Amino acid sequence: MHMIENIEVLVSKILSLAMVVVIVAAIFDLGAYLINTLVTTGIYGNFNQVLFTIFGLFLNILIALEILENITAYLRKHVVQVELVIVTSLIAVARKIIILDLEKVRGLDIIGLGVAILALAISYWIIRSSNNRA
Repeated sequence: MHMIENIEVLVSKILSLAMVVVIVAAIFDLGAYLINTLVTTGIYGNFNQVLFTIFGLFLNILIALEILENITAYLRKHVVQVELVIVTSLIAVARKIIILDLEKVRGLDIIGLGVAILALAISYWIIRSSNNRA
């Protein structure tokens, strides 16, 4: 059993390092996109599309940071913190909604995203209220 725990810790540390690399790469990607967009094409004319892309890139970095926080919390306490996982999921679904092109999606997709947000919000509220009581 001790060997399995050591393997879990090793895998978590490798995932943490990989996530740091992903975050740094995402930051460089965001910077390159901003410079490329502002210098070469400008933002006039297609500002809405550029803004949605920038928001998507920012939220990708935020989601990666939340995943890194989940891994770090697991390394500290050896317990998956459900509240952090739900918050990360909420951010991911919110990102999807923010960058959603309403002209290309069906109504059923929007309803599905709404149900996902509602379920995650209720889950977060339940977890949060149970943690406050403890």
